Amino acid sequence: MKIEEYGLGQLTEPLLKWFLGHARVLPWREEVSPYRVWVSEIMLQQTRVEAVKPYFERFIQALPSVEALAECEEERLLKLWEGLGYYNRVRNMQAAAKQVMEGYGGQIPSEYSQLLKLKGIGHYTAGAIASIAYGRAVSAVDGNVLRVISRAAGDDRDIMKQQVRVNMEVELDKIIPKGKAGAFNQALMELGATVCLPNGKPKCKECPWKGLCIAQREGLVELLPVKSKPARRRVEERTVLLIRDGERILIRKRLEKGLLAGMYEFPNELGYMDTKSVVSYVKGQGLLPLRVEEICDAKHIFSHVEWRMKGYLVRIGPVWEAEKGLLFAEVSDFGENYPMPSAFAAYMKYLEIPFGAEVKK
Repeated sequence: MKIEEYGLGQLTEPLLKWFLGHARVLPWREEVSPYRVWVSEIMLQQTRVEAVKPYFERFIQALPSVEALAECEEERLLKLWEGLGYYNRVRNMQAAAKQVMEGYGGQIPSEYSQLLKLKGIGHYTAGAIASIAYGRAVSAVDGNVLRVISRAAGDDRDIMKQQVRVNMEVELDKIIPKGKAGAFNQALMELGATVCLPNGKPKCKECPWKGLCIAQREGLVELLPVKSKPARRRVEERTVLLIRDGERILIRKRLEKGLLAGMYEFPNELGYMDTKSVVSYVKGQGLLPLRVEEICDAKHIFSHVEWRMKGYLVRIGPVWEAEKGLLFAEVSDFGENYPMPSAFAAYMKYLEIPFGAEVKK
């Protein structure tokens, strides 16, 4: 059944009643503003709520306004985002903040159409800001909403198709209760995040739509929503080297374009090295390896590639400076001054370096 044939209006009242008693206490809900909604929604993309909380609080404390975000130095900005991944998102946020300062007098626009003109803001985020912060009667359709509505209406269309998402936005716009747009959208998201869970684990007995949900009634919960599989990721095997000279650690800065652009990283190379190869590599950098210790393996998944990493901790003899393209960072100030991708988080523990939300505000 397509959602326009189902009659979505019957879901509104039980959903809002449920939300009154089940809304989680979240830092971005305690004080609602367009800026706080925007920051939280960008952070929450592909990241769990519990993981986002400390990042959100640190970010807002450091950059409490659109103006502060627009003026922030890039390395500090990336450091504040460290651990959340998808660093282009925060770069786009800063670009959008500059648009707001230059084109809207520092005030985030309230109109959905204007929000869509800002860098990095798509239909979902525009809908969330417009409805939650400004009360505009527009839907905000994310993965949670696609799932709960597909199940409730018994809609078996592929939710990865843009037309299905657009159709859902149109139908939801028709039933948004007057004056309650923000609560309605948040309730849909909350239902998907806490009750109508993915991967065959929904808590149907706790759902406010018991008796209304076609998927539950007809035993289709594990079959819906229909979601086509993304293309397989390319797998790269890599060797990561933690090269340490006393209280200094060797790092390098990535290129300004491409994957993890402008971030710092530990030296790493394609392919798995053995101890002999590591010694040879370190000597090739003009360094004197004293001890090589094999450390943990790690894995990190990007959108289109998966890194499978083998690590080594290398102690080296004293050296004045690194080869071109490399630099020695003091371990004592590493945690605050050098933004590192979460791909290397597993290796931070060997240096006792704080990472991500662990770094002091």
